[in-house]
Amino acid sequence: MLPEIKAMMPTSSSRRNSVAAFRRRLKRRGVVRLEVNVRKGDEALVRGVVNALRDPEREAEARALLRARFGATAPPDLKALLAAAPLEGIDLTREQDVGRDVDL
Repeated sequence: MLPEIKAMMPTSSSRRNSVAAFRRRLKRRGVVRLEVNVRKGDEALVRGVVNALRDPEREAEARALLRARFGATAPPDLKALLAAAPLEGIDLTREQDVGRDVDL
């Protein structure tokens, strides 16, 4: 490689730092990176779905259609699971435990 061109190219550490900074910015925006393997015939379809989810004007409709068809909902958190749990008739009280006597 020519020395002039090599001097203009970023070093591997600066390249790594810029990639890390880019991924941190994406993470702050709530964006995750996915890699999907699909059949060649489905490539255009998957790209269309991704573009619809990325487009602010179409994202709500695309999400609604996908959730209605495939049921892709986020798993409930612990608070929601506890709120939905049938707890009627279960005694949740505890006896007061004051510890034990220890002779030192």
